[in-house]
Amino acid sequence: MNVHFIAIGGAAMHNLALALHQKGMQVTGSDDTIFEPSKSRLNAAGLLPTSFGWFSEKITKNLDAVVLGMHAKEDNSELLRAQELGLKIYSYPEFLYEQSKHKTRVVIGGSHGKTTITAMILHVLNYHDIEVDYMVGAQLEGFDVMVKLTDEADFMVLEGDEYLSSPIDRRPKFHLYQPNIALLSGIAWDHINVFPTFENYLNQFKIFVDSITVGGSISYNTEDPHVKSIVENSENQIRKFPYQTPKHTIEEGVTYLDTEEGPLPLEVFGAHNLNNLAGSKWICQQMGVDQDDFYEAISSFSGASKRLEKVAENANCVVYKDFAHSPSKVKATTEAVKSQYPNRPLVACLELHSYSSLNATFLEHYKGTLDAADTAVVFYSPQAVEIKKLDSVSKIQIETAFEREDLTIFTDPIPFKNYINSLKFAQKTVLLMSSGSYGNLDFEALKNKVSDPN
Repeated sequence: MNVHFIAIGGAAMHNLALALHQKGMQVTGSDDTIFEPSKSRLNAAGLLPTSFGWFSEKITKNLDAVVLGMHAKEDNSELLRAQELGLKIYSYPEFLYEQSKHKTRVVIGGSHGKTTITAMILHVLNYHDIEVDYMVGAQLEGFDVMVKLTDEADFMVLEGDEYLSSPIDRRPKFHLYQPNIALLSGIAWDHINVFPTFENYLNQFKIFVDSITVGGSISYNTEDPHVKSIVENSENQIRKFPYQTPKHTIEEGVTYLDTEEGPLPLEVFGAHNLNNLAGSKWICQQMGVDQDDFYEAISSFSGASKRLEKVAENANCVVYKDFAHSPSKVKATTEAVKSQYPNRPLVACLELHSYSSLNATFLEHYKGTLDAADTAVVFYSPQAVEIKKLDSVSKIQIETAFEREDLTIFTDPIPFKNYINSLKFAQKTVLLMSSGSYGNLDFEALKNKVSDPN
């Protein structure tokens, strides 16, 4: 099969290109810019375009398929040429479905937690040497690629993103997978540039539940009222498996899961992660892993990349960074870290970076999200607001939204980085949350400072 990628450099797209290359397909691609690590990984596989840009001459009748990435525009010259030639054009999720339509598809959906739950499932399966195909949204420890496609695997585990499929296909990605086994972790309004009302956003999850194949199953978090309502009111002929946060204890910075065999120490922590664990257990059991084998494997799970990732630690201080940016995730992560280290002051720093978080009308959803922190800091770049073509956001609007009088706000990366680097780390817990780069904060220097406070 001869496949061409329009916008091959994206995190998801380049991983799919690598997976097809490893499967023995002929793969080519184009992009106008490619950043690391995509650039090096494509180059190592011999798939890096020789020149950046769009070249309609690359699109010929010899192509069996064209995969179109979200980075491309509707007037992309390669896309227009593919349409002119009548070639089969797939979105990323369409192509994944095409490669897995004869397998049992396991799809993990939700506004938050889906990457971690998918990672937990893959960790357990890998621990027990159970081979599956997969697509996950983060680089996982012990896995070389984020997408794996084979002819042999019976299962395909897919992280079900609700964002749009391609510039010419405005359906959410997870509507296209038609799962046999599904999970819904939680719903909190996101992607407001695409789903302008919460009701419209909710409807995407209703469609997802209705897209599960007849006779399939849905595992769902009953602690989320929107999830509970959507699943329990669905008339789709599927099995429904509710789950909730399991009982657990925290002792001296270690979380223990209550099991029939006694307390099980975990490397992850936080009520939201325990809730994720309960969901992943249901899915693994449906894939043939019994409860005892699940517990044996999950005890060594240390988390997905960028999800509550430990940056540095010494005897009396620990620093975490987390991909949290939506209000519900910021609140859950802040409360989790404070609960894990209740006797130390918590400094929680949030960078407002996503389209939703920088929207003036959406800010009110951040009310109370940093209340668990002893010191709360917010950083945002007015330039990022301009780039996203949003109305300007003022410090007063942020103070009002968070409803915290002692909130420290930075609008320039240099003072923000100086603040972080000048912190007295002794007897503190520091949490950095963002889907951005924290103003290009030097994490290696921060790690060295914490590891060697002298």
